[in-house]
Amino acid sequence: MKFSQQLHEKLQPIWRQNHHHPFVAEMGEGTLDPEKFRFFMVQDYLYLIDYAKLFAIGAVKAKDIETMGRFARLLDSTMNEEMSLHRQYAKKFGISEEELENAKPSPTTLAYTHYMMGVAHNGSIADLVAAVLPCMWSYWEIGKELNQIPGASDHELYGEWIKMYSSDEFGQLAEWCIKLLDDLTAGKSEKELTELEEIFLNTTRFEYMFWDMSYKKEMWPFNE
Repeated sequence: MKFSQQLHEKLQPIWRQNHHHPFVAEMGEGTLDPEKFRFFMVQDYLYLIDYAKLFAIGAVKAKDIETMGRFARLLDSTMNEEMSLHRQYAKKFGISEEELENAKPSPTTLAYTHYMMGVAHNGSIADLVAAVLPCMWSYWEIGKELNQIPGASDHELYGEWIKMYSSDEFGQLAEWCIKLLDDLTAGKSEKELTELEEIFLNTTRFEYMFWDMSYKKEMWPFNE
């Protein structure tokens, strides 16, 4: 069994909690409070800024030209396509580009992105891929599952999100990242695989925390 399959099978309990979080479930039902999704959109935009930087680090750490080029394309796609679509989509929720650019990250967003950046800077390229994969992989799976709900992809507010992350194009990115992790882990020791599993588990946990933060619209627990 490939390493990605082992991870997917072993971590199903928390993986399914992500998929069944009320934020996700209500998005599929079309009953999610738009203000919660608005909060999510702003924080997700801030998240994407650092997520793009991880692809830049991946290009630097890549051991071959093909992988280096793929990370460079992911960086370009995130910065010039996904974030552009994000800004356009945000307008549906009354979020201006100025608000996005001046927004402050929540504690969860800070913790999540700083954890991944620390892994990327201090670890190997395999560590970096293990850190970034849960977001990409789980969004693809969630997008596909929500897309199977009748009418969900046509919802006025949440349909575009579902279509984006259930698309073949996004799925191809996730599949490439999954294959890269499997290629990078071939022949590694049990100790190395255990360390990579812990990284993957931690960012999977952060994925749940990000949904939960968005559902509760959590910033710092005091007024400034």
